[in-house]
Amino acid sequence: MKNKFWTTLLITSLVLALIGCTSKSADTTATTTTTPKSGGTLKFAYNVQPTTLDPQITTAIATRDISRNMFETLVTLDSKYKVVPMLAESFEASSDGKTITFKLRKGVKFHNGKEMKAEDVVASMLRWQQGPVAKANFGSSTWEATDEYTVVLHPEKPSFLNLIDLASTDQFAAIMPKETIAAADATGVKEYIGTGPFQFVEWKQNQYVHFKKFAGYSAVSSPADGLAGKKVALVDDLYFNIVTDSSTRVNGIIGGEYDLANAVPYDAAAQVKNAPGVSTIVYPMGIHIIVFNKQQGLFKDVKARQAVNLALNEKELLTAAFSSSEFYDYGNSFFPPTQANWYTDMGKENYDHQDLEKAKQLLKEAGYNGEPITIITNRDYIEHYNTAVNLQQQLSKIGMNIKLEVMDFTTQLDRRNKPDQYNMFVSGQGTFISPFQFPFLDSKSKWAGWTNNPEIDKLLAEIKSQPTQAKATESFVKLQKLVWEDLPVINTGTYKQIKAVSKKVKGFQEFIGPVLWNTSIEN
Repeated sequence: MKNKFWTTLLITSLVLALIGCTSKSADTTATTTTTPKSGGTLKFAYNVQPTTLDPQITTAIATRDISRNMFETLVTLDSKYKVVPMLAESFEASSDGKTITFKLRKGVKFHNGKEMKAEDVVASMLRWQQGPVAKANFGSSTWEATDEYTVVLHPEKPSFLNLIDLASTDQFAAIMPKETIAAADATGVKEYIGTGPFQFVEWKQNQYVHFKKFAGYSAVSSPADGLAGKKVALVDDLYFNIVTDSSTRVNGIIGGEYDLANAVPYDAAAQVKNAPGVSTIVYPMGIHIIVFNKQQGLFKDVKARQAVNLALNEKELLTAAFSSSEFYDYGNSFFPPTQANWYTDMGKENYDHQDLEKAKQLLKEAGYNGEPITIITNRDYIEHYNTAVNLQQQLSKIGMNIKLEVMDFTTQLDRRNKPDQYNMFVSGQGTFISPFQFPFLDSKSKWAGWTNNPEIDKLLAEIKSQPTQAKATESFVKLQKLVWEDLPVINTGTYKQIKAVSKKVKGFQEFIGPVLWNTSIEN
């Protein structure tokens, strides 16, 4: 690793190690001195029905959380957010950054028994980079198999961020057999075949997703660390039970029906925390945003978006969503202070500065005449619903006629891609490690809400072309300022989520989502 580009890349990865979104373990005992128990069934009460289990085509957190158990990537993140090999044995960038060469691990088996080879990786990556986030970052990059176990990436635009984006957990770069890729269509792959420690068994819609231990799994030998290192399926069967009703999830984890429960309601946190045999984990997520439909309707006009922003009391909105400041962080930055590489409060003059009279004037200038404004929302993520209700109340003060349409989250994901069916929605973003993972910025991503601002695109390109993190940070400061002026979304603040874990569960970790390998159950 002697060349300048690679040195810069490694320094960047080490700086990322300062990110403070650390994982927490539900098992506080010293697991290094005991041998984890193997076998049994782990039942995870999950709050939403995913639209797909194909992580290449969606940014949905539910798809990420579930599918990471069966799919893996070339590179991944350790607990310090450093990019490390996973299905790749090694990787190296050329001095000019125009090629990145991946040497693949030999003997890695797919769940169908076929060995993973370079042709599978190339097919997977070419499809992946057509997805909403990857397309914005990789565009027309090319991938080449130079032999059975070597793949070369020729990035469209060389950047020290390319490997970081490849390790991203958001719309992640899952490796699948080339035959699976060839048979896929716009709705996703037709069969779920990966290389992970668990293999797919059954998806019974609105009931559960069932995985079983993959006996042929090829684990790396390095210690488990974040999403990297040795993975062992310590349970025979893994169920994601789809339990959209929050009371049922709470009662189920307390009563022993489930071993883990996702998205514990904020107003039930104390009840679960004090229940015998159950512990809770509070962990940081990402920004909580209001998304405008900018393709058609009122919010094509920036003045209308600015009017909404001026109407808001952010603390009231955050408290309505998350009950207590224990579960949110107030502030305008798109990254938390612990992510020093990207943190900035630039644009704070446009955050939580309520001015109802000015908001009314801007609405008038935008041509608003009292027509219904539709917010689509769901109760699967109760914070989305509570935000929407409070948003309706606040916007009524500036004369807006707000109509709430409530549906399940799966339906909402479909509806938000149809510009004639809504004006706004609320969304929680995941933990991101670079600006390029935000799907709502780059016009090429064509993510719901349809941001299309050439100046935003220009600054994103500038960030990616910078030679160092310091220069990239300077460009991002300008970008955040512009976003707070143009308002493709409104960042209300950063939120946290609560998981409940039975004390029978050992070794469970939370790292950008649940880590269920190396997790055992005592029955």
